[in-house]
Amino acid sequence: MKSILKISLPLLLSVVAVWYSFSIIPFGSLVGSFKEANYSWVILGTFLGLLSHLSRAYRWRFQLEPMGYNIKLGNSVMAVFATYLINYTVPRAGEIARASILTNYEGVPFEKSFGTIVSERIADMVVMLVIIAVTLFLQYDFIFTKLSENIAPLKILIGAIAGLILIVIIILIIRKAQSKIALKIKSFAMGLVEGILSIFKMKKKWPFIFHTLFIWGMYILMFYVTSLSIPEITNIPFAAILIGFILASFSIAATNGGIGSYPLAIYAAFSIFNIPEDPSIAFGWIMWTSQTLMIILFGGFSLFYLPFYNRNHSK
Repeated sequence: MKSILKISLPLLLSVVAVWYSFSIIPFGSLVGSFKEANYSWVILGTFLGLLSHLSRAYRWRFQLEPMGYNIKLGNSVMAVFATYLINYTVPRAGEIARASILTNYEGVPFEKSFGTIVSERIADMVVMLVIIAVTLFLQYDFIFTKLSENIAPLKILIGAIAGLILIVIIILIIRKAQSKIALKIKSFAMGLVEGILSIFKMKKKWPFIFHTLFIWGMYILMFYVTSLSIPEITNIPFAAILIGFILASFSIAATNGGIGSYPLAIYAAFSIFNIPEDPSIAFGWIMWTSQTLMIILFGGFSLFYLPFYNRNHSK
């Protein structure tokens, strides 16, 4: 039942989100926006997105080197693109597949490669928090008023404390247990921690930081550049771009690759700044479509070519 829900619930949310977006903008109007879009900006935005993915693949090698694994760049690049493609089927399944690819083709233990993925997600989260902080600084009064109407700070604090206590209890139980399952969990956790700590042990800390900033800089620039393809929103405030980018990033986790939810997130963000509905949703669909086509192309090629690439390299 859990496996069925993991697959069916995001798909159901995608269907509802797609239906709702088309209830706001007629399909004919959306097609018209696609025809009138300036695809020079769309192509440039797609290229910037490609650069961010290549940078992510290159950065990953810095985390594996302290553990004694010097993986081939080709495997790293194809694993990253395969991750994004697989996430369109089952959310977060791509990260497991990404670690498995290194286990199969590079001999990196799964828990260690997965630990480095967790550590890079932590680094990405830090950058995202910085982006949110900058956005709050630019639109503090406006955003704080909106958030205070919908979020109870006391509830968040109580939930965080309860979660922390639960994690501590689980850790204490596992540390004292000696069963086979507990020992396997300990072994997995140690490998996971080693992968996470690799970010502090790596010799190339500054290149890692540079690539982290470069990845997110390309993300934001990709978002901004693609917005220029829609004439009606070329002069929107940069704060709207940042808020739209943040909400769109979170929407990807809600459905498979942001299907349906991505354009709605941009529409919700832009509506705060009284930007018209039709161009907002049209931009969201153009943005999502261009990036999705890139992932399908490069991700599909990666999954197909990985066995041949490693077989030829072994020979």
